[in-house]
This record gives sequence, structure tokens and C-alpha cells, in this order.
Amino acid sequence: MKIVLSRKGFDSTSGGGPSPIVDGVPVSLPIPASAGRPGTSYAALGLGDHVATASRGRIAPDALAHHDPLFTPDGRCLFGQCHAAQSHLQNQGVGPGDLFLFFGLFCQGSEPAHHRIFGWLWVEELVRTGDPAMAALARLGHPHAVEPHGRNDAVWCGPGGLARTAHPDLRLTVEGARSSLWRVPQWMERSGLSFHASPARWKGGGLLQSVARGQEFVAHAGDDEEAHTWAHRMLALMD
Repeated sequence: MKIVLSRKGFDSTSGGGPSPIVDGVPVSLPIPASAGRPGTSYAALGLGDHVATASRGRIAPDALAHHDPLFTPDGRCLFGQCHAAQSHLQNQGVGPGDLFLFFGLFCQGSEPAHHRIFGWLWVEELVRTGDPAMAALARLGHPHAVEPHGRNDAVWCGPGGLARTAHPDLRLTVEGARSSLWRVPQWMERSGLSFHASPARWKGGGLLQSVARGQEFVAHAGDDEEAHTWAHRMLALMD
């Protein structure tokens, strides 16, 4: 099994600020839709006030959002990826049976922003541009299905959900440190994490200096029992 730490949502460069934690629940704000691309207004998603606050007024409630990943009422997740990031997932051999853990930058009140896991997707299938199944995903409003983002475009589909609590153990950033210094499980250093091959990034004791940019970080967990136990615990903490 592969476990993918997948960066999503608002941050200082995509949207202008971290997503909020509201009444103890992380609310991931989708990034703005690119000019000319389809989207759903933040107001229609019930996020109008939150996005105006997080962007310090630069993004209005009626602006369009790139609503991705898209979580459906029946417990499914549809996640689109394209271009170099999609190629990276393919080159790493990610496919059905693998687990995406979505993380993003969050803050609560005046506290410093930090990275935390806020959602998940267990992959059942990969729908590519041109596949007949894309029509059904377009009817659900997924932006990568409504208007493909090039030939190397796909939507990852399967059971998924959002965290119902901002549990401390879903936090990646070390308390009191810059957002890029993470505490990760020991098995992850053994398995390796794509884009983090430099030994200098691994500080010992489960500390990792994460890369500044990048979307999909793949850990080859294989049949490591500790990794599987950790993954199931993360899912349980989000429920």
C-alpha cells in the first residue's frame, strides 16, 4: 500500500491565508478557480464569509472556487489531478487500494498557522480524460470532469470523508515551530517520502523538515504493520 500526503486548500500563496478551524472542526477552503475555468461560488458552498476573512477581503463570496477534492453526501470522494503532479502519482505507482490523506494550512483565531490532515480518500478507481465515466462525474460538478485540464488529467474516486474534529494527533506541524517542521511516524522515515529524499530533512525522533512547495508526497508503506496501524488510526481520529 502507498499512503499519499496530498496538499490541498488555502495557504499564503493559494488564496492568501490559512483555512479556519471553526467550532473545533477544520474547514478546508478550496483554492480559487483559474480565470475562465468552471467553478462553484464560495457563497454556494457556504464558505463566503470564511473565504473573505481568510483572504483579507481579496476574494469575494461570489468568486468561483475550484471545488476539489469534492466529497459527496454518500461518503465518496472525487479528487482531480493533472500535469506534473498526476505524472508523479503515476510514476510512484499509486492506484486502487492506496490511501490519500489530504492536509492543508489551518489556523484557529490568532494562533500561528499549522499543517494538519483534514480528509481522506481510499482509491477504488482512476477515471481519465476521455473515459465514459467522466460524464457522470461532470454531472456531479467535478471541475476536472466539467472541463478537462489537458490530456494528462484524471479523477481519483473512492470512499472518503472529512475530519469532524481538529484532533491534536492529526496535526503535522510541531507545536511552536514553523509550519514546515513536521512530526511524522517513524515508519515514514523507513519507507521514504517522495520529494524528501535528502537525509538532511530528517531530523531524528520523527521530525521532518518538509519541502516548501509540492502537492503529492508518496510513502511506500507496503505491508509495514506500523504504517497500516497508523493509517487506520488517522481515519478513526477523523470520524
